Amino acid sequence: MLLQVGGAIPTSAWEMVLTASRETKVVLGVLVLFSVASWYLIVLKWWQFRRMRRLGDRFLFEIERAPRLEDAYHAAMRLPASPYNRILREGIHFFSELKPGTLKEGGVLTENALTTTQLEALRMVLAKEVAAERDAAARFIPWLATFGSVSPLLGLLGTVLGVMDAFIGIAVGGSGNIAAVAPGVAEALVTTVAGLAVAVPSVMAYNLYVSRLGLFAGELEGFAQEIIGSMAREGRL
Repeated sequence: MLLQVGGAIPTSAWEMVLTASRETKVVLGVLVLFSVASWYLIVLKWWQFRRMRRLGDRFLFEIERAPRLEDAYHAAMRLPASPYNRILREGIHFFSELKPGTLKEGGVLTENALTTTQLEALRMVLAKEVAAERDAAARFIPWLATFGSVSPLLGLLGTVLGVMDAFIGIAVGGSGNIAAVAPGVAEALVTTVAGLAVAVPSVMAYNLYVSRLGLFAGELEGFAQEIIGSMAREGRL
């Protein structure tokens, strides 16, 4: 039940927190930890997606200037590591293992073209690398959904415990007027407000990053198909 310091009833949310019951303080403490963790992840994923976008734009700019696939490969390897040049490197290395020295030759190589099975294997390798990069970009994003869904429930739990404690205090004190009920109910609602304050930014950030992740994965899949298309145009498939 809400404690009163020196007989005075708290008049602000901060005073309610300071004079709250132990159960309420425990719930609020957990919600504070959730809030710190969620904001850390929000800032972290924003920085990661921004960095990947910047590296991707630089990579694609360099690739578009390269006349042939091997030129694009050598240009990409001089750039900082990014999902795009890792996919290109994986595809080129696998192709080089299937046809050693092919990328160093010019002209149409119909006699060295990949078989249907080898081409399918190349597609699978690129798809595996795309999935790995997508999973790496999605790391920690589900935690935002967890914070967004659990925090309101935890706040509701604190509210229920606070209301129960308030009514127990009223029963023990024998007073049921509004002045006796209001402080306890107000304390109980503090945890609900705190839970919503944690959940709202977490859910908004989760939806935003899931949308960005979908666009990012689509770009990687398109780039993987473009690698195969470039090999076909140059007569390597």
